[in-house]
Amino acid sequence: MAIYIAVSHDYPKNVWPIVGQQIAWIALGTVISLVIMLFKTKFLWQITPYLYVFGLALMLLPLIFYSSELVASTGAKNWVTIGRVTLFQPSEFMKISYILMLSRVVVNFLQRYKDRERTVQLDFLLIFELALYTLPVLILLALQSDLGTALVFIAIFSGIVLLSGVSWKIIVPVVLTVLVVGGGFLLIFISKDGRAFLHQIGMPTYQINRILAWLNPFDYAQTTTYQQAQGQIAIGSGGLWGQGFNVSNLLVPVRESDMIFTVIAEDFGFVGATIVIALYLLLIYRMLKITLKSNNQFYTYISTGFIMMLLFHIFENIGAVTGILPLTGIPLPFISQGGSSIISNLIGVGLLLSMSYQNNLTDEKKIRYPQRRKKVVLKRLK
Repeated sequence: MAIYIAVSHDYPKNVWPIVGQQIAWIALGTVISLVIMLFKTKFLWQITPYLYVFGLALMLLPLIFYSSELVASTGAKNWVTIGRVTLFQPSEFMKISYILMLSRVVVNFLQRYKDRERTVQLDFLLIFELALYTLPVLILLALQSDLGTALVFIAIFSGIVLLSGVSWKIIVPVVLTVLVVGGGFLLIFISKDGRAFLHQIGMPTYQINRILAWLNPFDYAQTTTYQQAQGQIAIGSGGLWGQGFNVSNLLVPVRESDMIFTVIAEDFGFVGATIVIALYLLLIYRMLKITLKSNNQFYTYISTGFIMMLLFHIFENIGAVTGILPLTGIPLPFISQGGSSIISNLIGVGLLLSMSYQNNLTDEKKIRYPQRRKKVVLKRLK
């Protein structure tokens, strides 16, 4: 619905082709998720390394096949484009492969050292092994200049590391270091000379503009921060109940994709936006419920990674369009226009459905074949 509203105003001649294409992607993703639901743990475990390598290979494609116009407008080489046709975004599918691979690494590690006492040294070894599979992904994303997606992978990494039981003696210093580095970066960035220095050492112009847009969205409202400023005005104009279905008085660039939340807030107001957030929370709650019910360690880490991915997407996207966080080009799960994102998200849902399906099968077996108690015969003492 939100996509229809956005494209009916921005691309009135292509409304149904765009909406129809999105419906087709949703249908395809749903079919894939239903197939994945039937996967057995052993099969998923076995194909995970191949999916990881395949995902890395796909991520090389945007560095070869890309659109110069798209790179000029977004600043990133993250879409595979052949001729004038933009096909897909490999990093979206790599997220799922990455989650599977990290989950496999953690389970392998815990099985390998199950007889040893957990120490800080072992925790560092686990982080090192996880980092070995993370580094190639981050290098490729750096070559693509896709900082936003890199942050998603870091969020997934963090969630899986936390669940693995890594000692607070490692986590606390890392968190403090990140806070200090982040604070230092902002102190450098707020000055003009500091921004010039960051640009000289390799920070892309589009990333500098996005952070500027976050810090001062209305100071550059007619130039670099036009999108953010218009988005925030659109959200505010929705008020409590919104302006009504298919009403749009402001032009917000790319609102069918990364800025889709502005459409929801403008047309359906604070109430509509709150309902969307509540539905996301309900989805996360259901996923957590399935996760806590499972006794399959592999699936537990998979679901944790996927939940972290969704949470970061939701938090970053809504935070960016409302001005709380910098804009990073991350889509809103299940709502933003785009085939790669919706199919990737539905694949993740398929993995959770598979987890739930396995849980139900286990419960049915317990009901059908309850453990028989051994009959104990007490002999009378003479």
